[in-house]
Amino acid sequence: MARFISQNQSDIGLSPFELKFKGKRKSDKTHLRMMDFSADSMVELKLKSIAEALPFNETDTVSWLNIDGLHDESLIAEVGEAFELDRMVLSDVLNTSIRPKVVEHDNCLFISMKMMRYEEAKNRLHMENLSLVVANGILISFQETKGDVFEPVRDRIRNGKKKIRNSSSDYLAFALLDIVIDNYIYVLSLLGDRIETLEETLLPEPSENALFQINSFKREMNYLRKNIIPAKEMITSLVKLDSDFIDFETTGVHFKELQDNINQAVETSDSYREILSDQLNIYHTTVSSKLNDIMRFLTIFSVIFIPLTFIAGIYGTNFDNLPELHFKYSYHIMLLVMVILSGGMIVYFKRKGWM
Repeated sequence: MARFISQNQSDIGLSPFELKFKGKRKSDKTHLRMMDFSADSMVELKLKSIAEALPFNETDTVSWLNIDGLHDESLIAEVGEAFELDRMVLSDVLNTSIRPKVVEHDNCLFISMKMMRYEEAKNRLHMENLSLVVANGILISFQETKGDVFEPVRDRIRNGKKKIRNSSSDYLAFALLDIVIDNYIYVLSLLGDRIETLEETLLPEPSENALFQINSFKREMNYLRKNIIPAKEMITSLVKLDSDFIDFETTGVHFKELQDNINQAVETSDSYREILSDQLNIYHTTVSSKLNDIMRFLTIFSVIFIPLTFIAGIYGTNFDNLPELHFKYSYHIMLLVMVILSGGMIVYFKRKGWM
């Protein structure tokens, strides 16, 4: 499957209100998790059905419903009916290749962006689509697969941190977006360390493997930028949005912090992209310099032997009347002349700095 864009022919022409899963199935079944909290209480449950989440929607506490797995279209439709979500919201949730965006609806705020995390055990980058539905007192997060980067946020809720426990669903949305962007920076730092390590070994010996690594890093960086730059546009729109579901008097400063962090991620990706371009130029320049050194040596070698070949060619002709051939020391004189010519040219080239 293409990493930069994918589109199935069967998805062409579908209504924006049709609930059809668009993407690659990444989980066997759907998992439902609920965290309901306030300043004085906290409940964490694994749910078996959406019906079990409905009582939490009627309380004065903050509820966080997390859904892992988007392939079950009937379950997503059930979520929409239970929480009265617009079908366009559900359609966007089911589209895993959707571009990061923020849209305000009558009863909720929809946010979509890419979530990435580095899996150290498998030494690979995991990328999936994340959708957040923010309403009054409740936040619903949709993920493609089980496992995410949100465990630090859950720990803050479990440990009774005052800021998050005393805040509403808009601050919870900020906390989730903030940790997603922090992971952008973390993944960029991991890739950056490898890029800088490559730069240290590039000048002494620019091997073909170095060229392969440079091109590989460029592909990875382009893939990251493809997801980070639209996320920056989404965060900028979110900060400027005058929404009823975000209290900008209390949480506005935090959302502006998101903007600073995503700008840092974009600037970091730009820097490493320029470093990779410089490394590619260094590689070609170094290889060309080594090739020029080889060609200079071969040229000097050829120039030294040109007059020697000329002399040998003259006395190798098949004419009878060559008086020097009958002189007793002709061969030794010819060798002496060749040695003097070669030595003289070598001295001359060294004085010119060509050798």
